[in-house]
Amino acid sequence: MEEKKVKHGWLLTLFFSLLTLAWVFPILLVVVNSFKKKVYISRRPFEIPFGKMFVELENYVRGMEKIKFFDALKNSLFITICSVAVIILCTSMCAWYISRVKSVFSTSMYYLCLFSMIVPFQMVMFTLSKLANMLHLYSPIGIILVYLGFGAGLSVFMFCGFVRGIPLEIEEAAMIDGCTPIQTFFHVVFPILKPTCITVAILQTMWIWNDYLLPYLVLDIKRWKTIPIAIQYLKGGYGSVDMGAMMAMLVLAIIPIIIFYMFCQKYIIKGVVAGAVKG
Repeated sequence: MEEKKVKHGWLLTLFFSLLTLAWVFPILLVVVNSFKKKVYISRRPFEIPFGKMFVELENYVRGMEKIKFFDALKNSLFITICSVAVIILCTSMCAWYISRVKSVFSTSMYYLCLFSMIVPFQMVMFTLSKLANMLHLYSPIGIILVYLGFGAGLSVFMFCGFVRGIPLEIEEAAMIDGCTPIQTFFHVVFPILKPTCITVAILQTMWIWNDYLLPYLVLDIKRWKTIPIAIQYLKGGYGSVDMGAMMAMLVLAIIPIIIFYMFCQKYIIKGVVAGAVKG
């Protein structure tokens, strides 16, 4: 039996190693081609750049100048950080209320959040853009409210699962000591929610940072461009694309989210399991 387990272990290791390479290979291909001349990206996409193929940082410099990369980076950072912070704060408080207050209203709110997870975005796309324009939500601050609405469903679901596993006696003890409900939440409940907060932050950050369609529909892109929108401006007329600059900008767009994920990945499984099993 032990020999079979060892053999199966090696087979699984080999399988998942190959699967990992399949996922990582496209990213490596983008990085490699970001240092090539435009003509060689299409002719020799799988070759390592050397000699006349290698252009050093020329693609990066040209791309940053063309799309005003730092302006787009500033907009993306502001929208992503603020949206994730608002989503975590509002949905954690909402989940705490839903889990602790048993009423028709709280139950309806919970199922409404679950329902929002299964509604296709295409069904509300036109209505959303029209309503956002009517309410003047076409600024970086306005789109934060839009992201809160779309990110609330999954976040509330995860927080509710975790909150239901927190012993009620801890909160009762805090209230006996004189804490108000708000103080109980921020001083007792919220610190316990740290694993789920980090998991929600990772999932929402990856979505918001890479999102193209929602900012394109809502934002006034003449004034505010996020990185995904700015990169699209490397396309010229008649289908021409500056592939070198585009590859370079894709690398710069990927780096922040990879660094963030690497620092926080140890919490994601813990938070997902806690939110799915507890309660």
